[in-house]
Formats: sequence, structure tokens, C-alpha cells
Amino acid sequence: MGGSSKNGGMAADVVALSATRPRLRPRATVDSVTAEVIRSAMETVCFEMATYVSRTATTPILNQSNERNATILDRRGRLAALSVGIPQFMLSSTLPVRFALDFFEPEEWRDGDVFVGNDPYHGGGHLPDYNVWSPVVVDGHLVCIASIQCHHGDTGGSSPGGYNVDATDVWSEGVRWPAVKVVDQGVERRDVIYAMATNTRIAEGFDGDIHAQIGAAQLGARRLREVVLKYGIDTVESAMDHAIDYAATRFRDEVRSWPDGRYEGDAWVDHDPLGNKDIHLHCAVTIEGDRLTVDFTGTDDRDEIQAWSTYGNTRGYVISQLASLVDPAIPKNEGFFDNVELIVPEGCVLNPRPPKPVSAGSHHPGTEVGEAVAIAMSHVVPDRCAPQIYKLGIPIIFTGLDKNGDRFLDHGGEVFGAWVNAVKGVDGWGAKNAAFGNLFKAPAELHEPSTPHLLWGRDFRTDSGGPGQWRGGCGSTYIKETTVPATVHTYVVGKRYPMPGIAGGLPGSPNRLLLRAGTPEEIDVDFTAEWVPHRAGDRVVYEFGGGGGWGDPLNRDPAAVLDDVLDEYVSIEGAARDYGVVLTGSLEELTLAIDAAATAALRDDLRRHRGDVHPQMHGVEPPTMGEEA
Repeated sequence: MGGSSKNGGMAADVVALSATRPRLRPRATVDSVTAEVIRSAMETVCFEMATYVSRTATTPILNQSNERNATILDRRGRLAALSVGIPQFMLSSTLPVRFALDFFEPEEWRDGDVFVGNDPYHGGGHLPDYNVWSPVVVDGHLVCIASIQCHHGDTGGSSPGGYNVDATDVWSEGVRWPAVKVVDQGVERRDVIYAMATNTRIAEGFDGDIHAQIGAAQLGARRLREVVLKYGIDTVESAMDHAIDYAATRFRDEVRSWPDGRYEGDAWVDHDPLGNKDIHLHCAVTIEGDRLTVDFTGTDDRDEIQAWSTYGNTRGYVISQLASLVDPAIPKNEGFFDNVELIVPEGCVLNPRPPKPVSAGSHHPGTEVGEAVAIAMSHVVPDRCAPQIYKLGIPIIFTGLDKNGDRFLDHGGEVFGAWVNAVKGVDGWGAKNAAFGNLFKAPAELHEPSTPHLLWGRDFRTDSGGPGQWRGGCGSTYIKETTVPATVHTYVVGKRYPMPGIAGGLPGSPNRLLLRAGTPEEIDVDFTAEWVPHRAGDRVVYEFGGGGGWGDPLNRDPAAVLDDVLDEYVSIEGAARDYGVVLTGSLEELTLAIDAAATAALRDDLRRHRGDVHPQMHGVEPPTMGEEA
């Protein structure tokens, strides 16, 4: 999937690793039933690994929010199986392992070994995401690799929390570990783990989390070894090949069913953390028979921009978006990657040259990769198309000293709902957007004891879901109070370019973040809040944006609009303004009714004035390329 001539830099070198290391054995024949049993067993192992981390990790990011994913890779580092979880993690876990396969000699992969890597320029996404993997070696032969990737609360560097929006290079963001052996044939290398923990601000939390990952990888390797001993090396290897080949065949069949042509989509990020505006992504999808090319030529390459998504991160978001457009029964494995020609010019914001800083870019423009692909593919399969993304910026990071005098780092792991697009036939649901996958945002009752804060509000916002024949999911209002002095650090997007509508749907509401809310020093964050001091009792109010709608809102069933008003998802005014539905009666007295004649007349009038600027179009028209923002 891609090569050095098209992708350049360290990332491309990782992708273009030799396909002959380790040495391949002749393929054995495996029947489809046995292959499916083995694939299911591997997915169960992945689930067990991920659950292990959630039950043993130290910090709320992992033991409450479940920001982890497990995968199994074959002997060549190809994705063979995965757990249900965050697409970004599942699909960005392969390249760091492939680098290690190329870096270490075959004899250095031994039973009982465990490796760690987090380096964005050796295949990873950004420094906070630590990948831990353990090989399954039977009779001296590397069969497969169990991998578990997790987000860590701090990576060293000059800013707590792993997000340094002023970083001038990747070293300013934290410590890079390309590939390090932390367990050697079952013996823990205490010196290496101690060095890692020393390079974080929360050494105790890191130590607990990394040991949870090591334990999960070891558990996965043991379980996989049992599978290998039961079925044999040749059968297990052939089963992995079978699963990848099957996914590839099914994916090609889907692509073949799409109309040939070139389809384009554009997405924008409001600004980078420094305030440089209108980060532009251009995506061209070309379909020729069963061949699919995704080309980001024309994407922003301004050198001064502080918004860079690594090639591995970009690659993962492309595949996660494409996977949402095909039959969900197709296994998610290397069969997808193998059948997409991905062109990402070196030096653009989606494939930076080292040593560009990439912590914030893992989120934006990373997620906008999926948005650009979705907009392009909305011309091909509009019925299934919705951006599988979010418009967060980066997490709201609180740091300070708790009442015991110990440093805390809070990444805002509480529940919120936002950014969920509608699809044909289904309104946006009131929960997490798909890009967060299996990320479980903890309830207040679990999160408040972990960090010194109180959560005062989590409510849906009326009129925040993008109008459409099917309505986008509502955004929410989130009110949080610090109970000790703390500083707040974050980066906000989705104000200028909220979640887009599809197939004639309108965008969702934008984001808005207030710091020190309700005080004379209140701050409405423009783009970055860099370590803003908060007193005990100060509050943060975040209005999370809504999802985009699908289809013409004037085609929405008036009865569905009435239900939305009764549920307070849409106001009476919004029903008329956005959907052309006129209601009579009282919401308070629950006597609302549809005025059918007035609704028909209003909809006819709104259709005649399509050229007018719609009040719900919260964003602005994208700038003409070359126009100075």
C-alpha cells in the first residue's frame, strides 16, 4: 500500500519493508471452516488482551476510558485480527512492528520477548500512543505477534500531557522509543522500564499502565501459542493468509460494484494550534474496476503549519473510513490495506518529514482524512456515507497538585456526546461518534474520585444536530469545576468548519469552549488555551458540536420533526426554520400538532429561496485555494 516513491520519508521506508523477512514457509492448505475457527479464536484473544489492560491499568485513561486496542499480526507484520475498539489504534499498530521486524535480526525474536515502541517516525501515530508487542515463536519459527496499543498520560517533553502546541520538533513533545526490548525471554529489563518511567511526570501511573500492556501482550502470546500447538504452525499461518485473502477478495468485489470514475472531496481544519488558518485536505478517489486509489495530492504543505498527521496515522484513518462503507461482515485486516493504492505526497500535512511535531496532528488533520474520503465517496455510495470522525482539537488537559500535594493530569475522560453524523435511514445517535470506537468515557461517579473536579452538567443542546432528512446527532454542554488550583491546556477546532452534512444535509453546530466561565476573567477560546490558570471553584463550559445531517431537511417526515421538538432536540423555531414544519399548540402543555397546510406552504417557499444563506450554516465558505485567509 504505497511505496517510497509516493510517500517518501521514514514512513514510506517503514511501508516498503522487505516482504521476505522473516523467511516464509510454503503455504499449507487449510479448509475455510478451520480458517474461520482460528480467526475467531484470534479475535477472542484480542478481546481478552484489551480487557486485561482495562482491568489492570493504573490511570483512568485505560482503566475507565478503555483507550486501548489489541491486534494480532502475522509473521510479516500484516494485520490478521483485531479487537473491537478505536479505529485509529487498530489500524496504526502494524507499521511500528514492521519497523521492528526490519530492525531486529530474526534470531532476536524469541519466545518470551516483549517490545515497546511509540515513535511517530517509525510507523506510529503520536508519542502518547505506546505499542507493546510479543512474538509467538514455536520451534524457533516466528508464527505471529500479539500487540496492544494504549494512550499514556504523559510522554515527557516540555508540556505535561503529551500535547505541546508550541513544539518546534518532535523531541519537544516527548521521548521517542522506536523499538525497545523490555522483556528478554521472559526476564524483565528493569533498567529500560525504569528509564521510560523516569521520562514521564507521572512515573507511578506510567509504570502501572506499561506493565498492564506487557501483561496483556504476554497473555496474548500464551493464548496464541496454545492455538498454534493445537492446529500446527502451517495451519495457523495458512489460516491468517486465508483471512487476509478473503478480506481482500470481498473488498475488491465491493469496489468492483462501485461506478468507475474520479471523485473528489475537500476538508478543512479551522487552524493549527498556533492560529494558522484553513488547513486544507484534498482527496481524489479513483475507481477502475476493482482497483481503488486514494490520492491526497493538493493537500496543504505550508512549512510553517503546526498540524501534521504521520503517514501511519493517515493510513489508518483512510482504511477506517473505507471500512465503514462496505459490508461490515468483511474482516478488518490487511486485506483492506493491500487493495488500496494510497498516495500521500511527502511534505504535506498528512505525511510530514522528520522532525515535524505531530502530537496535535494525530487528531487534526488526522481525523479530517476520514472527512475528505467520506465527502469524495458520498458521490459513490451516498447511502452508506458518513464521516467517521470527531471535531475535538485535543483533550482538555487539567494539571496541578491535588489536596495531598501530588501532581495530577486529567485528560477529561468523562462522558459526552457529540459530532455523530446521520446516515440514510438513521438519525445521529446520542452517544460517541464512530471515530472513538469502543472508547468508554467514564461516568462522573468514577472519574471524580480520580481527579480533583466536579462535573455539574452534561446535557444535549437543542438545535445542535445538523438538519437533514435524517438529523445529525445533538451536541452537548459539559460543565466542569476544578476543586483545587489548576492550569488548563487545550486546542479547539470545529468552530469554523463543523461536522459536514452529506447528500444535501446541513452541518452540525460548532464547538465553543469557555474557561473560567461566569467570572470577569472568562475566556472564549479562539484556537488555543495554553496553561490558563484556574482557581478552585472556576468552571469550564464546553459546548460540543453536533453531527451533520443526511439528505434534504425539507424531505424529513414532519412527524419525526414533531418528535424531535417533544424530545427538545429541535426547538419550535428550528422546526420551521430548518425543516419547514409549522407546529401549533404548546410544548409545555404537550399539545403540539402539525399544521399540514402551513407546513406545505412554508416548505414550498423555502425551496424557492434555496439560494439564500441558510441560518444553520454555522461555518463559512471554504477559502478559494491560493486566497489568503
